[in-house]
Amino acid sequence: MAALAQKLGFQFAAEDEYGIASQLQDFKLFSQGRKKSLERIMRKQDGLMDFDIAIFDYSYQMWGSSAKDNRVHQTVFFLQSAKLGLPELWLQPETLVHKLGELVGFTDIDFVRYPKFSGNYRLTGGDEEYIRHHFTDEVLNYFTINKGWSMEGLGFYLLFYRKGTLIPSAQIEQFYKKGQEVVRLMTDEDAQNAIFGA
Repeated sequence: MAALAQKLGFQFAAEDEYGIASQLQDFKLFSQGRKKSLERIMRKQDGLMDFDIAIFDYSYQMWGSSAKDNRVHQTVFFLQSAKLGLPELWLQPETLVHKLGELVGFTDIDFVRYPKFSGNYRLTGGDEEYIRHHFTDEVLNYFTINKGWSMEGLGFYLLFYRKGTLIPSAQIEQFYKKGQEVVRLMTDEDAQNAIFGA
């Protein structure tokens, strides 16, 4: 990971020396469980603070559990940028529990023209109209094809991950590119150029 970080122009730290955990307290992923841990952190910042990108492993222990094997692990792509301006949103794979919840009144945002997306994903957030504006046909197509991912947006912040999945070091560069794809889908061209270069 340290060698890959150098290759991609990132800094590397084995543990959270950067205080990233404190930036992420408002995200749903970080409100779950206890004994939380950030490890294998790659981070890249722009000098003018146009962006702060990090890729890291995040784990937590399920509530009410003391066994080590009840920890949930995932590799997370994180971006902070004033160019984002995202609505508060949470995209996650739809489970049987979610479908049962809909029967008793818990709803999510569905797209009639994209029944496969709506069947595979649960999308929630504070401002439905603003969320629908960001979920263009291109975004909906992407997540219809790429199943099983979770994404959280909150103003200048974006998280992208597959819950319960650690990405092996050999696949981190590919995961970074996937994170870039998602950012490009959720932003305009000016924002993309500011974050990733023209």
